[in-house]
Formats: sequence, structure tokens, C-alpha cells
Amino acid sequence: MKKTWFNISARLIAGTSMIALSAAAQAQDSDSGYALEEILVTAQKREQSLQDVPISVSAIAGDKVKDFAAGGEDIRLLSSRVPGLNAESSNGRVAPRFYIRGLGNTDFDLAASQPVSIVVDDVVLENVILKSFPLFDIERVEVLRGPQGTLFGRNTPAGIVKFDTRKPTQEPEGYVSASYGSLGTSSIEAAYGGGLGEKVSARISGLMTRRNDWIDNGYTEEEDVMGGFVEAAMRAQVLFEPTDNFDALLNFHYRSLDGTSEIFRANIFDAGSPELNDNFDRDTVYHDDDHHNAQSFNSWGASAKLVWDFGEDMSLTSVSAYETTKGCGIGDIDGGYGAAFLPEMGPGVIPFPSTTEDCIDNLDQYTQEVRLAGQGTDKLFYQVGFFYFDSDFTIRTRPFFVPDSTVRHQNESWALFGQASYDLTDSTTVTVGARYTDDQKTADAFDGGAGAALPTVELEGNDFSWDVAVNHILNPDLSIYARVATGFRAPSIQGRDVAFGSAPTTATEETIMSYEAGFKADLVEGRMRWNGAFFYYEMDDLQVTAVGGGSNNVRLLNLDKVKGYGFETDIEFLATENLTLTAGASYAHTRIYDTAVRVPVCGTGMCTPTNRLDNNGRAIINGNPLPQAPDWTFNVTAEYVLPTGDGEEFFVFTDWAYQGDTNFTLYEAAEFRSTGTYELGLRLGYRWDDSRYEVAFFGRNLTDEKNVKGVIDFNNLTGFVNEPRVLGIAFRADF
Repeated sequence: MKKTWFNISARLIAGTSMIALSAAAQAQDSDSGYALEEILVTAQKREQSLQDVPISVSAIAGDKVKDFAAGGEDIRLLSSRVPGLNAESSNGRVAPRFYIRGLGNTDFDLAASQPVSIVVDDVVLENVILKSFPLFDIERVEVLRGPQGTLFGRNTPAGIVKFDTRKPTQEPEGYVSASYGSLGTSSIEAAYGGGLGEKVSARISGLMTRRNDWIDNGYTEEEDVMGGFVEAAMRAQVLFEPTDNFDALLNFHYRSLDGTSEIFRANIFDAGSPELNDNFDRDTVYHDDDHHNAQSFNSWGASAKLVWDFGEDMSLTSVSAYETTKGCGIGDIDGGYGAAFLPEMGPGVIPFPSTTEDCIDNLDQYTQEVRLAGQGTDKLFYQVGFFYFDSDFTIRTRPFFVPDSTVRHQNESWALFGQASYDLTDSTTVTVGARYTDDQKTADAFDGGAGAALPTVELEGNDFSWDVAVNHILNPDLSIYARVATGFRAPSIQGRDVAFGSAPTTATEETIMSYEAGFKADLVEGRMRWNGAFFYYEMDDLQVTAVGGGSNNVRLLNLDKVKGYGFETDIEFLATENLTLTAGASYAHTRIYDTAVRVPVCGTGMCTPTNRLDNNGRAIINGNPLPQAPDWTFNVTAEYVLPTGDGEEFFVFTDWAYQGDTNFTLYEAAEFRSTGTYELGLRLGYRWDDSRYEVAFFGRNLTDEKNVKGVIDFNNLTGFVNEPRVLGIAFRADF
């Protein structure tokens, strides 16, 4: 089956390539008078055309993000809609986990570190709760693949997802959009900005989205008690421009979430099969308590970006930021009711009940970056800078049978970095970057069961990261590039097992050596944009978390070596003046090389491990793919506009995202994998008054696919799935 699918996929990629090449051959005969708009990105902390950046980058316009989020989806909506990007969470709308080119972290703890960094308006959001800030009033999303350690620092060996919001302007403008759909899903988003005088402009934007409870509890016979949420967020920005050579952008943002955490469903697989069985009912679960998997979180933050322009040749930028969050979430982890030692249980076998509450108490994150950039000569651009990071927060865990435990995490890091780009010729540019980072972490744990503090855990790591890239312009419409880059993730501490009487576990720093080569082409007289890249990497001491298993422990460990290779490609084609097509594809082959590591597997008789087990019943994972690393991802969109005159038009937009074979755990088991899933979206409607007003019908997960997104393996065959189908109507007005 895999070989057949690979052959089909290879033909699809080859066919797409032939279409592009054929279109290029016809370009000389085309004289359409229209073309794709240039995409500007800040992947290298300066504004450049996407086609000039020697990095594998995908960019999504903010309007497309809004279309994808029409059904109330959160930041995970980006999964598979960007080649090589996966996102999932076992914590509902908070604590998302991101994976790029197969590299990520499946750890569910609220203190977990990840090799994919989230950056919003030049501010790194390190904690997993901060990473889930809602998407609204977005200008652009950029996904940078491969190590980004030179300019963006530690914890970016896989890449970054970068968000830029819409900024204040002197020109008054804004919008309001509202939608209502099935399951009581509704949202309203609005923004307005403009000048407050010649030297000051401001913009305020906000989002309110909600869904009614729609999942029944079959055990308590309560209807519509889970699945809902109410989320509100706002952002206020003020831009001061007192002189021609200085400006200050102030940003304040806030987020509140109350709703349901992830819904765990007991024994939704039969032994030996990854397919959902008759125990699965999207609208019903069987939980034996009344907390309804509730979660509540609040966050706010502020930043100041100051820019001094010293003329055409030099500028100084300072970005100061503070972020804070707190909240709790509770989950019925076993996903069912009763237990084997109680009078009743179900669905299926429930060895013991397990309900856990996790809280993050008053996180404080401070960041400061100062960088100097300039055009040294006509051929040389440079930037140098300093970065400081400090965070402090406490994780409180209330397991199902022991008192609360707490772990206080503190992290301080600083770095010096620099990058230079030099034009060797009119066609060839070399970019070199370097960064030195020092990182220190401590964890102070209190074991509630033992009633005593555990010894302080201290870790320190430092690293010198670098990258070299060469970009060569073959002709005005085609360039090729090659890049070699290193990166690292700082040492990590996992305090989850403190709740069960064990000391925190640690992992040393991981490092990566990455090789990448690609091309960027503008074809058909600017009507087609086709970019692609091939990559190979070797990761030493990859930090992974062995989660669950029959022993139900959570421990950090380092894998000796992981290797990966593959490719990704993006195509955007303005087929006619009214029809726009996009397509993306990626392939990632990942393998673990570690003959010594053993990990616990599911409880006896629960699942069907396919890895060889040692004498202690632990899996030998050497040769396995990384967890949550799909081999293939595909995405396609099509938008057709039918003008009717007088500034009016009908339109239809559809999108399709596919995720290939995916293993959910470090070990391989017949049940804990996905064999290929997809989701389909649709939006069709009418615009008038030169597109100032729009009314549309939308559908998300249009065919109501039931896609497994993850599993819990320590108690039974528990899993969780994707969002349900949402159909609705939306209205938007621009002013």
C-alpha cells in the first residue's frame, strides 16, 4: 500500500512539475496584463521579497487564515495547510504542539519545550500556553523551515512559525466580520485604525468566538455538557512617529478562554487496528465525573518596538516585551467510567480511573532584543544584536489519587548574534550568520504526596550556531540557493513525574546539522510562483519525551541520533484573471538511530506493539520514524471570482489538506498510527460595492471526517479526534 501511494504521489509531483514547465514554455506567448502580487516577508528580520530569501519559507495571507478559521478553529488550523507543518494538542485550544520536517515534541506538560518557535510581532512566545494566542487581524503568517538559530535563537532547530499583525497607519480603515454556524459556533471580529494626529496613529482589534456545548455524557445521561468554549481576545497598538528618524510602536494584547479541554474517548480502537470502532460516537462520551473537562486561561502582554533610523545606511531596533498567563485545565484521561475493580466500567476495559488537573500559575516572561542593521557598502548588508530572555512560572498538578505537587521553572538566557549578506556578483549573494547563546534552567519541586521539597535541579548549556547560504540568480525569473545551518535546543527539565513521587528528569541540549538546496521561480509572465527545496539533516541528542506506557511515567531522554530527508514545494498560479490555484506538497523521511534506548509500551494486552521488546517488555525503537511526523502532506486551494458588473461579484473558495502515514508514539503499535487523513473546506458568496461588503456560506471539515489526532496509551486504547463539521454563514464589511 505504501509503495502504491508513493508511486501515485510521485506521479502527482511529476505531473505538477510538467504543468509548471509547460506553462513556462508558453510564457513568451502570453500577454495577459495581470500577475501575482509580490510577497514581502521578514524571515531574515528585514523586509525582502519571498523570492529573494535563501530559506524554505511559506507565507499565508491573513485573509486566508480568516477563511480557514471560519468554523471557530484555533492556531492548529495551520496543520498540513503549509507543506511539512503538523500541529496537534491534547490540551484543547491551549498548548499546541508544532512539528516541522518531522521534528517536534509530543510532551503534553505545560512546561514542555519545543524545537519549533512561535514569534508574534518580533516577540518569541516560549511557553506552550502563550503559543496558542488566537489568530485575528493578521497581516501574514510565515513558516520558516530548518534551523533558525542565528537570528531567532535557541529552541528553533526545526524552524519557526512567525505571525505579523496589521499595524496602525495614518489612513483610517477597518473592518467587522461576523459568522454563525452549526453547534452554535459564532464569532465576531473587528478592527479599526487611523491617525490621531500627524505624529500618532493607532489600531485596535478584537475577536470573540464561541461554541455551545454539544457533546452528551452517556454515563450521567446529561445532554450537551462538553465541547463548547468562549474565547475573547483584543490587541491595541499605538505608533508614535515624532521625528523623521524615530518611531515607537506600543502593543498591548489580552486573551481569555473558558471552555472544554480535549475530549478523551476510551477504547475507540479494536486491538490490532487503527480504525475507529463502534465505541466511537462524536456526539457522546462516557465520563464518570461532573467536571466536564473544563479549562480556563487568561493571558496578557505588552511590547515596545523602538526604531532609530540613522540615514540610508544604518538603523537601530529595540524590542522589549512582557508576557504573562495563568489558568487550569482538567481532563478525564481514561475517557470512560468505572474501573476493573469497581462494579462497572466502560466503554471496554478501564483498569483504573484517571482524572488530572494541570495549572500554570502566574507565568512571567521578559524578553529584550537590540539589533543594529545597515548597508555597509553597495554590496554588503549586516545586522548584529543582543537578546535576553527570562521566564518564571509554576506548574501545579493534581493527579487522580495523590495530593497536589508543584514545580517552579526558571529560565534565563542571553545571546549575541550577527549576520552579513555580500553580493559576490550581480547574480550571486552569500549570507553568513552566527550566534552564541548561554542558557540556564532551574526547577524546584514539591512532592505533595511526600510533603517535602525535592533537591533543586540545575542545568546550563551554551552553543555556537551558524549558517551559510548562497543565492544565485540564473535569470530574472529563476534563482537557486543552498544553505548549511546548525541550531540547538537548550537543555530541558521535565517535572511531570513529581506528581507520582519521582524526581524531575532532564535532557541535555540537542544540536542539528542541516543541508538544504532549493529554487524559486516566477513563471508565465509573473502569473505563476513555484518554489521548492530538498533537505537532509542529522540531529544529535534529540530531546524526546517517553509519555505513558503501562508504567504511566513521563520522562525526558536524549536519542543518540536522528536523520531526516525529504522535500517541500509550493505553487501559486493565477490561471486566469479570475481563477487562482495553489498547491503544496512535502515528504519527510525520519529515522531514529539509537540502539540503547528502550521505552515503555502500553499495558499488557492493551495494544499490539510491532517493535521488538527487550526482556523487561520495553520497546527497542531504533529505526522507528519520529512520532507525529507524517510522511506526506498535501494542500490545494482554488478560488474563482465571477464579476457581474458595478463592483459586484460571486466567488467560491475551496481548500483541501491531506496528512499521510503518521505514528503517534515513539514505539510502533498497530493501533497508534494514522494511515492518511484529510479535511475539506468551502466558502462561496457574494461581494458588492467594490468588495467592501461580503456575505458567504462556509463549511469546515465539509465531509465530517473523523480523524484521529493522538492517543493515550497507559490505561486503555484511548484517543482524541479532530474538530467536527461546521456549516454556517458569514458577513464582512470593510470601511
